[in-house]
Amino acid sequence: MHNHITLIGRLVRKPKLSYTPTGVPVATFALAVNRSYHNASGKTEADFFDIVAWRNSAEFVSEHLDKGRLVLVDGNMLTRSYETSAGQKRKVYEVSTSQVVALDRKPQVAAEDEMGTEVHPDDNELPF
Repeated sequence: MHNHITLIGRLVRKPKLSYTPTGVPVATFALAVNRSYHNASGKTEADFFDIVAWRNSAEFVSEHLDKGRLVLVDGNMLTRSYETSAGQKRKVYEVSTSQVVALDRKPQVAAEDEMGTEVHPDDNELPF
C-alpha cells in the first residue's frame, strides 16, 4: 500500500504556527490547486487542501511564506475523526507534509511601503 501526495498550488492565507504541548512546532495552512481543465463556462476551478507542516517545515512556512505564494507540498493524506460538542461526528482530510518547497520568489516590499515615502524622484529631478 502507498499513501503519497504531491501538490503544487498557492497559499490561501498566511500559515498559522502553534506548538504541541511537548513543544513541537506545527503550522497549518490551506493550498489552492488549479484543476487541469476548465468548466463549461471556460473558467479554471480550484480544489482547496488543508495542509499541516511539522517541525522544521512548520518553522520554514511560518517565517518565509505568505498568502499567494506558489509552493510544492509533498506528503501523505491523512483522515481523522472527532465529535463536536453537539455530538455530531466529523471527518477531516488533510495533508501532512514531509517537504514544502517555495517555487517563486518572495515579493519585494517597495521602499515606499517600508518607509511611507515616495520611492521615485519627480520627473523634473531626473538628470536626462
